[in-house]
Amino acid sequence: MPTTTHPCPSPNAPATTDPALQQRFRDVMAGVATPVAVITAMADQVPHGTTVSAFASLSMTPPMVAVCLDRGSELLAMIRTTGCFGVNVLGTGHADLALTFARKGGAAKFDHVEWTADHGLPRLPGATWLACRVSRFVDGGDHVIVLGDVHAADAQEADPLTYYRRLFGTHTAFTELA
Repeated sequence: MPTTTHPCPSPNAPATTDPALQQRFRDVMAGVATPVAVITAMADQVPHGTTVSAFASLSMTPPMVAVCLDRGSELLAMIRTTGCFGVNVLGTGHADLALTFARKGGAAKFDHVEWTADHGLPRLPGATWLACRVSRFVDGGDHVIVLGDVHAADAQEADPLTYYRRLFGTHTAFTELA
């Protein structure tokens, strides 16, 4: 099958701002199933949080995660100040929490949400939990990648909440690995 080849742009080439490419990229990424998590932080005993789908395991030794936050977000500013954040990985029964924390509103997002403080961070009940200390911040376009050292973890038995084709859903297993 013939292929069209295009040279990779030089590392010094400016990043593209082509709206058509940005839309195609958005469409491609909509077809990638991602986990849904609420990233939390606490400042002056006031909880803050936001929903993300850009979250991943980074390292087992030491345990680390990567979380991507909009560079203009209040939560990112708070994490820069406190140096700590919580990761609440949501299960299928948590779509309402994902929507609550996806909207603007700062601390008001917690007004009608049950939560507890765990390692000084807001933890949502029933969610898989990671408490993290910031290892590093890495610039990435309009987001900042926050690398976190995990210092506490608690898994929950729930099917994961995923985001795929701009909708919440879950994973369905059809084979088991030995």
